[in-house]
Amino acid sequence: MVQKIFVESYGCTLSKSETGLYVNKMLNEGGVLVDSPDEADISVIGTCVVIKHTEEKMLRRIGELSEKSKVKVMGCLPPVSAGSLKDEMIDTVDPTEFRKFYSGSLDDIEIKEPSIFEGIPINQGCTGSCNFCISHIARGKLVSRKPEKIVNQIRMQLERGIREVRITSLDTAAYGKDINTNLAQLVGQISQINDNFKLRIGMMEPRNTHDILGELLHSYEDKKVFKFMHIPVQSGSDRILSLMNREYEREEFERIVKAFRERFRDSVISTDIIAGYHGDDEETFNETMNLLEKSRPDIVNITRFSPRPFTRDFSSKVPSSEKIKAWTQEYSDKHREIIQSNMENHIGREKEIMITEKGKEGSSVGRDDAYRPVVVPGDIDLYRRIKCEIVDLGSTYLIGKII
Repeated sequence: MVQKIFVESYGCTLSKSETGLYVNKMLNEGGVLVDSPDEADISVIGTCVVIKHTEEKMLRRIGELSEKSKVKVMGCLPPVSAGSLKDEMIDTVDPTEFRKFYSGSLDDIEIKEPSIFEGIPINQGCTGSCNFCISHIARGKLVSRKPEKIVNQIRMQLERGIREVRITSLDTAAYGKDINTNLAQLVGQISQINDNFKLRIGMMEPRNTHDILGELLHSYEDKKVFKFMHIPVQSGSDRILSLMNREYEREEFERIVKAFRERFRDSVISTDIIAGYHGDDEETFNETMNLLEKSRPDIVNITRFSPRPFTRDFSSKVPSSEKIKAWTQEYSDKHREIIQSNMENHIGREKEIMITEKGKEGSSVGRDDAYRPVVVPGDIDLYRRIKCEIVDLGSTYLIGKII
């Protein structure tokens, strides 16, 4: 009997990628995708527990799905649930079980359904031990895939017609520290693949990025690599960074941003900020606002601090909710000001973009060389490259006229 599979995935690109790979493995074994849990024999859900609100949302959704079919739970929830999820309708896949994929035993998964595949995981775990982070507890220490396995899976993607290649992990800059290589060398090997594609490199932590900065910038020189860097700073205060056990100082983040922008003038910087960490006050808030103004990142992901169980900071006292709300609003206002200013500099410029997704109301969305989204009119084939003139902008995207 053919197994009917419904899939949902939440959280980071790594979680979504692993869920997509797991479901593709089920498809290789004869399963078929369905569009609704009402039709499914089994629902696979990729979960996230980065903040308490998200974890509660995951638990509610798992309960809803279990009323319609059996449920397989993936992602970061299983290892921190203390076994409370399992019953006759719910089973779990611990991320440590999925480490077999990274060690090589699952490397031959054929990507039968690209639409549920977010990217190619290159390593699991990380080298850090941040005091607030539950992800490194859920996923364990660093284990990197062999570069030839990654390159082989990218070739399989390209054979399926995919032209936007993404590599992902909790920290791509940690890649290879356990197998005597590094991210820059991997990017170089990927860039040597003789095919027409663009590569987006996933999130990299400042400490490990700084360690390989020169070599990494050189690897970004290749035209196949999007000039996009997601580097989460979390705070502009060295005191808070020390409390977080982030293993770097503000100056190192600033040095990375400065070097990247000097090498690639048209690049995009994405970062993350935690608002209301324990120990935050008006001084540390102002330091973080100053860092945003000074570094002017194109993308800022703002999260209110949410103490997580099993972490060192779980019982730490946090600032009042009123202060956190006010700080979050000011961070958001500053971000909107920065992104509008950054994007205005592109109006009137001509760009070549690669179409990566369908837009709203008959439009298409492409990406420029720095991975900025550009909306153009018309239903255009995926991965087609077109030239356009930037004529306007939205809240977080450019608007182009096809030339």
